[in-house]
Amino acid sequence: MLELYQFELSQYSEKVRLILDYKELEYRKIEVTPGVGQIELLQKSGSKQVPVLKDGSTYIADSTEIAFYLDRKYPERPIIPEDPLAKGQCLLIEEWADESMGLKGRKAFIGALNQNQNFRTSVLPQETPDLVKNLVGAIPGELLDVLGMGVGFGGDAVKDAKKGLKQDLEALSLILQHKPYLVGDTPTLADLAVAGLSILLKFPEGSYLNIPSQLKGKGIPGLADNSDYDVFFNWRDRLYAEYRKATGSTTPSNDAAPTSIEIE
Repeated sequence: MLELYQFELSQYSEKVRLILDYKELEYRKIEVTPGVGQIELLQKSGSKQVPVLKDGSTYIADSTEIAFYLDRKYPERPIIPEDPLAKGQCLLIEEWADESMGLKGRKAFIGALNQNQNFRTSVLPQETPDLVKNLVGAIPGELLDVLGMGVGFGGDAVKDAKKGLKQDLEALSLILQHKPYLVGDTPTLADLAVAGLSILLKFPEGSYLNIPSQLKGKGIPGLADNSDYDVFFNWRDRLYAEYRKATGSTTPSNDAAPTSIEIE
């Protein structure tokens, strides 16, 4: 069986999970422990970054390389078009999504964590002791903002990321207003990448991720709750309803309505 080394809240891991589900491939999720687990992953695969896919004795790192590998090895339900124009558009959108939606989405998500105490604690694993949750929640958002400046996640960086994401979501909504998919009449890597990478902007309503129920359907203020982007999020949710398997449909590992993030 295929094994996916991942972080549950990694949007790049989600991109691969969506591709695997679309191709109707069975796989086992292996949650990697940050730090120690990443060192172990590096020893096995040559990469400490998730996602990493294991197929027999073969390890494939990087979500894009995994997508290419899966389309070659498991050609049923192809995700990369054969037509040159469609293929070029698909690959261009996929690369843009990785570099734009993926990176900016992470910055905006961290900004929301910094500014919202309740949201910050709600994304912690359910088994986290209450003492740790209280300590995490008690950290002032202003302090986190200052600390984030040193690694590119300060207030200005977050504002710029949200500004860029608004333009991205507007563009996607315009493209999808009268089209079923971004490229052609069937889902491609472009669609699966954009949809999977959008989870940190607004979590899907269904049981697709191992997250607390109060987070489902919620997202970053100004993005998830903006009706201007309903076309995009409705399209994303239809794609999920049709192709993404609910949590529990994949084999777990022994190893391990639009609203904004305002959890009371």
